[in-house]
Formats: sequence, structure tokens, C-alpha cells
Amino acid sequence: MNYCGLIKNDIANGDGVRVSLFVSGCRNHCIGCHNPETWDFAYGQPFTAETEHEIIEALRPSWIQGISILGGEPCEEENERVLIPFLKRVKQESPNSDTWLFSGYTYEMLQGEEILRYVDVLVDGPFLLEQKDISLAFRGSQNQRILSFVFFSSDTGLFG
Repeated sequence: MNYCGLIKNDIANGDGVRVSLFVSGCRNHCIGCHNPETWDFAYGQPFTAETEHEIIEALRPSWIQGISILGGEPCEEENERVLIPFLKRVKQESPNSDTWLFSGYTYEMLQGEEILRYVDVLVDGPFLLEQKDISLAFRGSQNQRILSFVFFSSDTGLFG
């Protein structure tokens, strides 16, 4: 997987101060896309063990609320193969961090996908130029949704 951006103190792509990773590769090709250069899977640089370590370290300060994964399209199969084990590691090593995932696919299309097991908030849906709305927080068009997941833990009997 390649990535084309890493912001360690981002306040534009989710609640609080975040680490944001922009992955390369997208087959959606939304008309009016904000990052069309990210459609190319070869764009940017390789996501390496060093990159992974750098992100884990950037998540350590208590004032960092979490990580946001954007693109390109994180839910392309090529990207998921790398992101799933990485997000699993994030949950293990930074359990107080939340994970936001921005996808041009809808929740209904992604339902049952393993990657959602490691996501706290999904911003879903393709960017639709005819529904563009710059007043919306964390999204570009009115069809896109911000979906927060709450999971029931059978171990504790609590929602978390």
C-alpha cells in the first residue's frame, strides 16, 4: 500500500486533534473529487514498518484523540490488506484512541467487512458534486453520513 499524506496534528478530519493518514488508490473516481491524484495506487510512498511505528508514536500523547484514515479509498482490497493489521495494532497499542474511516463506499456496502471491526466512526458515501455542501463538518456532500459505532462487549457486559 502507498500513502500520500500523514498529518500528525490534524483538526479537520474528525473530532479533536488527530493523526490523519491519506492512502493511495481509489476506483470510485467521484466527479469533483478533492484528491484525484490519490486515485493512483502507485501515488505517494510505500507504507512501511517505519511509517507504522511513526504513527503509533504520534498517537501516544494524551491530547491526541485518535487516527483518521482517508484517501484515496481505504476500503479498496489492496489497502485493506495493510490497514486491517495496522488498525488492529492501533487498537492494541493505543486503546484510548478512536479511529475514523472515510470511505466513498456506504456502510451498507461495507457491512460485514473486517475493517469495520477496528473503526469507531465511519464517514461514508461517495462525494456527489450536485450535493456539495461546504458547511458540513467532516464531509463534502449532503449524501455522506457520519456513523458512530457502539459495540456490546460480552466480556464486560458493557457498551464500549
